[in-house]
Amino acid sequence: MRPLEEWEWTDDVRELLTPTIASVDAIERQGAAADRAPRTKPLNILLVLAHNPHLLRPFLPWATALALGGSLDRRHCELLALRAAWNCRSDFEWGHHVEYALAFGLNDDEIARVPAGADAPGWSPAEAVLLRAADELHSAAVVSAQTWAALTEHFDEAQLVELVMTVGQYTMLSMVANTFAVEVEDGLDLLPHA
Repeated sequence: MRPLEEWEWTDDVRELLTPTIASVDAIERQGAAADRAPRTKPLNILLVLAHNPHLLRPFLPWATALALGGSLDRRHCELLALRAAWNCRSDFEWGHHVEYALAFGLNDDEIARVPAGADAPGWSPAEAVLLRAADELHSAAVVSAQTWAALTEHFDEAQLVELVMTVGQYTMLSMVANTFAVEVEDGLDLLPHA
């Protein structure tokens, strides 16, 4: 499905999408792309979702709250988002979350290690268990008792709720991006080879 062109936006869609340009640009400029030209249009995935403004309206504050207002450390959120993108084989979500991960403290080596998963050397115990939880949610839609026990050693109850919802959010967006073949913007990384 193609993204809506600006000439197709209703007033309602314009009201919803216009503020996303500056908020996404602010995050992107914190990371590796700080020297690039300012963003001038919404993310392509939002332009696809804009085909249904009824769902876009509640989605945007939800996505903002999860991405920027949660109780999990943003670094941990980006690890979860990257692992969900990897598990779903979503170039679109991977490319954007590489940028966000860099903005929130992950480095290139850590990002390159995400595909290797929880057992790759170099993760802290908290990071390894987050990646394991993301894998279990992807494969079985539940976190095992053993992984859950390990998570409770590092995260409080609010963070535990958030981590499950974070994996769900980026799994859903990966499904949208993959199903509608949402175009990855120029300059973003594609998934590394398996």
